[in-house]
Amino acid sequence: MHIVFYGPEGSGKGTQAKLLATKIHLPILTSGDLVRDAAATDDGVIGDTCRAALSGGRYVADSEMFVLWKRRLKEQDAAHGWIMDGFPRNIDQAKFLDEKTKKYGYQVDRVIYLKLSQEESIRRLAARARPLHAGSTELHDSPDRIQKRLAVYRENETRVLAYYRKQGILVEINGEQSSQQVHEDILASIKHE
Repeated sequence: MHIVFYGPEGSGKGTQAKLLATKIHLPILTSGDLVRDAAATDDGVIGDTCRAALSGGRYVADSEMFVLWKRRLKEQDAAHGWIMDGFPRNIDQAKFLDEKTKKYGYQVDRVIYLKLSQEESIRRLAARARPLHAGSTELHDSPDRIQKRLAVYRENETRVLAYYRKQGILVEINGEQSSQQVHEDILASIKHE
């Protein structure tokens, strides 16, 4: 299966992706891992871009993310299944993902949307209080940065959800429940495949 986790920051995508990956034995693919790997190993323009984004606490632009994802999605193991966390974030990324997976002979089977209110997202992120980068005393999860990132997410959410709902692969899960209940709801939705 090829499964995408979608939802605002703080919705538990990473936690739930790990729980599901352990249960159904699939690798997790994340934008963050691709960016960190490119920052560590790529001596070209993509590596420079990723290093700059990480040091500045910003997202990498779509054009560079598309290069990173194109490389990863065409690797031989990708056709056997994965769980994706942190991509797609907008409608252009969703269309890119569909186009590339189909080109490589597979497709997204499920998009698991972890629904979470703005208030709960803010509460969870503020409690997490991650630093901007290793060794930094400045917070990545400062109130101002949280608001900006959630505004970008909300700006794209409606179109992404409508895109996957139209395909009939969107599963909505209440992300405000306990982690265990969310996991059980996800497993139940996968069993219907």
